[in-house]
Amino acid sequence: MWAGTEPSAVYRSTDGGSSWTEREGLTDLDSAPGWSFPPRPHTHHVRWIAVAPDDPDQLYVAIEAGAFVRSEDGGESWRDHPEGGRYDTHTIATHPDAPDRVYAAAGDGYALSTDRGETWNSVEPRSTNDASGGQPRAPQDGLDHRYVWSVAVHPEDPDTVVVSAARGARSAHSTTGESYVYRTTGEGWESAMDGLPEPDGLARAVLATDGDGFAALSNHGLFRSVDGVTWQQVGRWTDAFDQVPRGLAVV
Repeated sequence: MWAGTEPSAVYRSTDGGSSWTEREGLTDLDSAPGWSFPPRPHTHHVRWIAVAPDDPDQLYVAIEAGAFVRSEDGGESWRDHPEGGRYDTHTIATHPDAPDRVYAAAGDGYALSTDRGETWNSVEPRSTNDASGGQPRAPQDGLDHRYVWSVAVHPEDPDTVVVSAARGARSAHSTTGESYVYRTTGEGWESAMDGLPEPDGLARAVLATDGDGFAALSNHGLFRSVDGVTWQQVGRWTDAFDQVPRGLAVV
């Protein structure tokens, strides 16, 4: 088991959480002096931890804000922020059918790596079959809102990705803001709002893989989708519920 804290640190448990050991050296990285969480600029934290689906010692760690860092040996040592990586990563996803891929949803945009975080495709689309051997497409084309908060990948298709996004942090994290859900199948982004509430008053959704599709949790309730475009509500909050969900676990 892995846990991240504020101030930024990563801990490991090998006994089901009864005891924890810090994996030291994280804040010794060269980028660490620049880490800072804007609402509390005196501190920063581990926002997300993901593990490579084929290697339990390959860790991907998002620092909010300032870095995407990695470990290839279970936290014994750390690799610093790579060129092209997102600086404000909120959520990281991986996929068992494409274990080299890392998907990042960040305040400074969406990005995809196909070499375990070494290099990133975050701006220009490239064809998977172009002569230069470019990465699968991770374009911003069609992603009209670039403050990206959550990402999930279809359990049966590593090319089908959904994200939640807004114009900025204030809009994303408020029940009086405005947010959206988008989907890509590798050829640019499209709106994926069919069945979801109108964007006005919709806090950014927390996304997860759910059985044969996706789940989305917002201040309006819980929604499910098989294809990531058309959603059906399966749970509704009471009128008194006026909070922004921060996590979703599907088991």
